[in-house]
Amino acid sequence: MNTAVDFTALKSRQMATWASGDYAVIGTTLQIVGEQLAEACDLRCDETVLDVAAGNGNATLAAARRGCRVTSTDYVSTLLERGEERARAERLPVSFRTADAEALPFAEASFDAVLSTFGVMFTPNQDQAAAELARVCRPGGRIGLANWTPEGFIGQLFKTLGRHLPPPPGVQPPVLWGVESHLHELFADSAARIEVTRRHFNFRYRSAAHFIEVFRTWYGPVHKAFAALPAEWAPALEQDMVELLESLNRAGPDSLVVPSEYLEVVITRR
Repeated sequence: MNTAVDFTALKSRQMATWASGDYAVIGTTLQIVGEQLAEACDLRCDETVLDVAAGNGNATLAAARRGCRVTSTDYVSTLLERGEERARAERLPVSFRTADAEALPFAEASFDAVLSTFGVMFTPNQDQAAAELARVCRPGGRIGLANWTPEGFIGQLFKTLGRHLPPPPGVQPPVLWGVESHLHELFADSAARIEVTRRHFNFRYRSAAHFIEVFRTWYGPVHKAFAALPAEWAPALEQDMVELLESLNRAGPDSLVVPSEYLEVVITRR
């Protein structure tokens, strides 16, 4: 299937998507995920840590707060700038480098731990990205991932977007990284052990309308979806998002709290 996909063209479109809006507005709300992943990976002071597809640096900051020597990477340089601002504000020594998750510019076995929170799962060539994570992680080291599941809210949100704006043919959906059996396939040759914990992150907004306003303005995939649709089609997408949000809201009519399932993954490198 992958041989028919023009990954170069697809990646170029993806970079434009993630550079649109300002993911950092959303990303900062997800900080707790990076903290929990750092604990799950049992990061130690002075360990070398690579954050892949780091966005604005949630896992980066979590590792640096634990005394690790951190390199933070993303292929969108403006997101790295936001991470650098955060690290500078906390006086955390972090190295930032623009890099493609499918072609990491580091030698084999360079890092004690390799992390990615809701980042590497969006790479178009999943096999290549997984191989790169494993390549730069030392034997006995850990690969720590946080990946949205297909059944969770974000997985359902992407399914909703796909009904209105179908994804490119032949491309594996990102939420496959949230399927345990798929992870075993991706890391079959490199993992000594794969530990998976199902967790939930709670999206907290005033209302469904507030959530849509924020995501439509700042979150690249939603921002681009609305921009690509003819104006007369946008209300239908908005209504479908409202229905999804309200069906999962556990806060009652006066607020919005929507749990979104994700997999917290710790892979021990063979």
